[in-house]
Amino acid sequence: MPYKYEKQYRYKGYDYSQDGFYFVTICTKDREMFFGNVVGTNDNAFMQLSEIGRMTDKFWLEILKRFNNVKLDTYVIMPNHIHGIIHINNSRRNAPGRVPTMEYSNHGIWNAPGRVPTGIQPLVINSLSSIINHFKGNVKRHCNNNNIDFTWQTRFHDRIIRNLNELNRIRQYIMDNPIHWVLDRNNPGNINV
Repeated sequence: MPYKYEKQYRYKGYDYSQDGFYFVTICTKDREMFFGNVVGTNDNAFMQLSEIGRMTDKFWLEILKRFNNVKLDTYVIMPNHIHGIIHINNSRRNAPGRVPTMEYSNHGIWNAPGRVPTGIQPLVINSLSSIINHFKGNVKRHCNNNNIDFTWQTRFHDRIIRNLNELNRIRQYIMDNPIHWVLDRNNPGNINV
C-alpha cells in the first residue's frame, strides 16, 4: 500500500489553545478582491474598505466578544486577505478553569506521548483554529444573508511568534502592507510574475 501524505497546516504537536502570539493570514478564495482597494501611492497608500471589507473589520473586532481569552493586536484588511496578530491569554478567561487540550486518534481520545493524530481533528475550544473558524463563519453568514457571492480560502496560514523582536517586526510588516501592495504576492497583478 503506497504511503499517503497528509499535509500539515499547523505546527505538528503544538497546542494552539495555549498562551501566545499568533500571526495569521486569511485569504479569499482564488484571491478575489472583495474587501476594497489600496488607494494612494508610496508611503501614502492605505486601504479603502468596501462594504464587505467594513463588515469583515466589524467581525474581526467582534472576536473579542466571543473569546474572552483573546486580545487582538495589529491587523490589516487588504483587498483579498487579512493579516493579524492574535494574542491568546488564558489568564484573561472568566470561565472557571481552562478546558484541557486532548489528542485524538481516529478511534477516540488518547494521551500516549509521541503519538501524533492523523486525519481531520476536532476543533479544540478556544484554540486559534476555533477563533478563525468563528470569524470566517460570521463573515460568510453575513454575505449569504445579503446574497453576496463570497468564499474564503479553505485554510489559513499561521506563524507562532517566538519573541518580542519577531512580534515587532511582524507588527511593522502588517502596518506597511498597504504601501507594499504593488509588490505583494497576493496582488492579482503579481500572481504570474
